[in-house]
Amino acid sequence: MRLLFIRFSSIGDIVLTSSAVRCAKKQIPGVEIHFLTKESMKDLVTNNPFIDHCHFLGNDMQDTIEALKNIQFDYIIDLHHNIRTWKIKKALGVPSFSYHKLSIQKWILAKLHFNFLPKSHVCDRYIDTLAYFKVINDGQGLDYFFPKDYTFKASNLPTSHQAGFVAFVIGASYFNKKMPAAKWIELAQQLKRPIVLVGGKEDATVANEITLAAAEFVYNACGKYDLTASASIIQMSQVVVSHDTGFLHVAAAFKKPTITIWGATSPLLQFEATYPKDTTTPHFNSMVPHLSCQPCTKQGSNHCPQAHFACMRLQNIPSIASKVNEFNRN
Repeated sequence: MRLLFIRFSSIGDIVLTSSAVRCAKKQIPGVEIHFLTKESMKDLVTNNPFIDHCHFLGNDMQDTIEALKNIQFDYIIDLHHNIRTWKIKKALGVPSFSYHKLSIQKWILAKLHFNFLPKSHVCDRYIDTLAYFKVINDGQGLDYFFPKDYTFKASNLPTSHQAGFVAFVIGASYFNKKMPAAKWIELAQQLKRPIVLVGGKEDATVANEITLAAAEFVYNACGKYDLTASASIIQMSQVVVSHDTGFLHVAAAFKKPTITIWGATSPLLQFEATYPKDTTTPHFNSMVPHLSCQPCTKQGSNHCPQAHFACMRLQNIPSIASKVNEFNRN
């Protein structure tokens, strides 16, 4: 049997599909797993031993479709479920199963604050897409795989950070999922321990501000390393403090203690860090209490609808610092 999994982006979403891919490979006898994603996401799938063949969406989707037509797929497992995947499914003309995005329920939660979402994490709903094949969740959490023989040396980091550090994931896809630089600075100054900033080139301004204010403790890795090296930094860290963003799930795949700083979104949307069922890895959701406006969006936006940004502006930094210290002792 040959299955084509489809998930185009983003980092976190593809990492979150890893449990479904693993369970399918292990539980469906003789299955051949293919995975279609964006070229920019290739490092997340090409090293996965549970994926037999990877395919990448080019600039011309029709070219991608024509290439896929040359492969006789038995079923399509659509874990993205949008207009592009609909076109691919229609063109290939084989039976398909699609992930339930629950977009209406998420909209109602974000805009009207009535929660009609089922109590199931997105990973479980990805695996539910495979119910026809009697695939179940094995409870082993998420996967992240490095290229064969790849190593990121601790010597790439400052000497002061080589014995251990806390990772601050300061980036996110939208403004109202990001904690202000002043709050990160306050956290760094309260922790007074080695910290590595993880993010992209787009986070340079905030990263520089944090680094200048807490230079004694902070190493700025934002934009200096590719995806694989940044994942290695997460793997080497002792504790990860992150927004609701992709590297949170990379950290969970490495079973790292995590503290998630929630702004416009919330754990009610079912994208919080998830771990193997038998793990004792600690995790903490940092949220400003009693905010009736949270979540205000299902995936983030570039402004605060209430214009107060209380969800991030009022984050309790002493509480976060206490959790970092607690998790680092465990």
